[in-house]
Amino acid sequence: MNTFRVALVQIDTQDDKETNLEKISGMIDEAAEKHADFIALPEFVNYIGGRRGFYENAESIPEGITSELFSRKAREHHLWICGGSIAERIPEDDSHVYNTSAVFSPKGELTAMYRKIHLADTSTLTESNTIAGGSSVVTFNTPFCRMGLAVCYDLRFPEIFRAMALRGAEAVIIPSEFNMLTGKDHWEPLLRARAIENTCCIIAPDQIGTKRNMTANGHSMAVDAWGNVIAQAGERECVIIAEIDTDCIKAVRRKMPSLQHRRPEVYGEY
Repeated sequence: MNTFRVALVQIDTQDDKETNLEKISGMIDEAAEKHADFIALPEFVNYIGGRRGFYENAESIPEGITSELFSRKAREHHLWICGGSIAERIPEDDSHVYNTSAVFSPKGELTAMYRKIHLADTSTLTESNTIAGGSSVVTFNTPFCRMGLAVCYDLRFPEIFRAMALRGAEAVIIPSEFNMLTGKDHWEPLLRARAIENTCCIIAPDQIGTKRNMTANGHSMAVDAWGNVIAQAGERECVIIAEIDTDCIKAVRRKMPSLQHRRPEVYGEY
């Protein structure tokens, strides 16, 4: 059996960046003590606060202090870290940032970087006022399996998950700050649907706690390729461990080869 241990970090990020980074560092250490091979953190992990502070706390990647922390901790504990997502500075643009997820290898090297594609412009939120959308689907290789990256609102768009699966992704990490108002009804069904549709594992670390304009859902979750929830957090800060069986992913894809049964020639434009 080929397995690896993923730590999902559920954290209550607020508007004191220094305090947030100290807490992140401690929770990464806790995950390492639990023998994690891979650590996944939630969306906007280093700062959640007012609009002006959003720009002031944006960083370059991998030169910023948050990337430096992830790189150093990955080397120190010799493990992989998906640093949730942070506001990435856009040169010569002081009104927008990218919402960017970065992955660091056990050597501390930046291995993959994804900019959130889908922006949540809803009745309660207008992300496009402050965030610029990315334009690239991202997958990357690890010794465990091929993985993909998405962020929060991307969960509602099956196309991006299918694109990653067709590129060979067997697991997708989706750092989130999911709103409790929708999360209580949509979080688990959407995560399980994306796993079942693409016969892949979904790793979804979520924020917890009351923020400036919303309350985060929590319930960070890992779902296997059959759609079973294999690890789930509650409604407090914590580090949970999910054991991912890559042989199981391959077995599910043999048993249910739906990716091979696609007929794109009849779908047309939609």
